[in-house]
Amino acid sequence: MTTHAPQAAQSVTLPVSLDEAVAALTAMPAAVPVAGGTDLMAAVNKGRLRPAGLVGLGRINEIRGWQYQDGHALLGAGLTHARMGRPDFAALIPALAASARAAGPPQIRNAGTLGGNIATAAPTGDALPVLAALEADLVIAGPGGARREIPVSHLLAGREMLGPAELIGFVRVPLLHAPQVFLKATGRTGPGRATASVAVVLDPARRGVRCAVGAIAPMPLRPLEAERWIASLIDWDGERGLAPEALAAFGEYVAAACIPDPQGDEQMPPAILHLRRTVAALARRALGRALS
Repeated sequence: MTTHAPQAAQSVTLPVSLDEAVAALTAMPAAVPVAGGTDLMAAVNKGRLRPAGLVGLGRINEIRGWQYQDGHALLGAGLTHARMGRPDFAALIPALAASARAAGPPQIRNAGTLGGNIATAAPTGDALPVLAALEADLVIAGPGGARREIPVSHLLAGREMLGPAELIGFVRVPLLHAPQVFLKATGRTGPGRATASVAVVLDPARRGVRCAVGAIAPMPLRPLEAERWIASLIDWDGERGLAPEALAAFGEYVAAACIPDPQGDEQMPPAILHLRRTVAALARRALGRALS
């Protein structure tokens, strides 16, 4: 009997600054950056990935916290889900804190990071629909101390990609000081991978509603027409309440936009119909909780 263990990485580099990490990746283009490793090490253990080297990001203190900047929160990419789930962070960005608390069992939340969730871009990434609804931007660190910003939605959609030796350094999130909600459905009880998730963010300054649906497509989906329609029904100067019928209609509008009816006389498969109903229920409940 023989066993076949994954080939170990040839070298491990542990930089203490973002620019040092970029320099290490520049010097060894085949190396792979690793923070929490919840996805990367699973791929290594299964033999799907055999990196020539690893650049560990765990010692870079500048990306493990956050700071305030011009009405925004500048979040370090090394923030763990466990840290984002704490009450002080929840007071800052409630929906992102809720998604962090739902990210999985404690061992995943303690290791997994915000930047890793974005870089992996798994459809079931809980932070992704929240960042899409918040219209967050990424601060990308590149060679020579270069910094550039791109919308998180551009990276998730593949419209802009990370270049050689570039790293996600920070996530810039607007501080709306308004209700925001994240909900998800899983295939089992307790923390697990989402079958569908919804983030709803109110933006009273712009009299807008932002909604993003995750896990049902390769990237979070924004039902823009549904957002504009429901925003027009809200009394932004009053109690901001909506009738149950309007909330239900919003849920159906979101679900139909994200999971359209089949072409012609085709029948929607039962599993897809169930998923559509799940999205409608999540969107209805998320908006109801935000408005209440």
